Amino acid sequence: MKQIILAALLVATSALCYAQVKIAVFGGPHITSAKYTVKGEKQETTNKYGFQIGTTAKVPFENKLYFAPTVFYSLKGYKVKFNQASYLPDTSAINNNTTIHTFEVAPLLQYDFSAKASHFFVKFGPSIDVQLSGNEKFNRSNNTTIDRKMVFSFAKYGRVGANILVHFGYETNGFFISGQYTHGIGSINNADFGPRIWHRVYGISIGKYLGKNK
Repeated sequence: MKQIILAALLVATSALCYAQVKIAVFGGPHITSAKYTVKGEKQETTNKYGFQIGTTAKVPFENKLYFAPTVFYSLKGYKVKFNQASYLPDTSAINNNTTIHTFEVAPLLQYDFSAKASHFFVKFGPSIDVQLSGNEKFNRSNNTTIDRKMVFSFAKYGRVGANILVHFGYETNGFFISGQYTHGIGSINNADFGPRIWHRVYGISIGKYLGKNK
């Protein structure tokens, strides 16, 4: 995890070395869930609500294409019902409700559809999210309820996940608003023969550019 955070800092620092860099802060609510499979069979999931807050840069690259390194905190999670035994969270669990605190690093590209001050844009690229901590609450088949912290290890939940991000938005007068989608491509479960869990997030963010660095 230390290496990933260091990489995020290096990305942000290198971005500041470019001319005409614009720095922005952003935040907003989102709907979060997961694609969850056990032995290849998809399990029923339900949405939860969370939010994200972070910072991004806009570095001129070529014409209307920009490099947009982004780092942010994201509150994720999911609710799942099991139709068969799942190693995580427990082989006797019939459901699970998780809340996960993540830190995400995303070396994105941004394309502006116009060179005018007010314009639509699309932002896209990969991201790595670090699962900082989490909590899970589930019911067992013997009518008991467990409420505990999630355990992250090589044989339990994974600390690191991978995603593809897509944002579509509008910029004007130093402000922007965007809708975004997170498509998990790296499972956050490490357990052999355990479930496969990929984040799914839909959200809206509002941001403001703080100025230019030369």
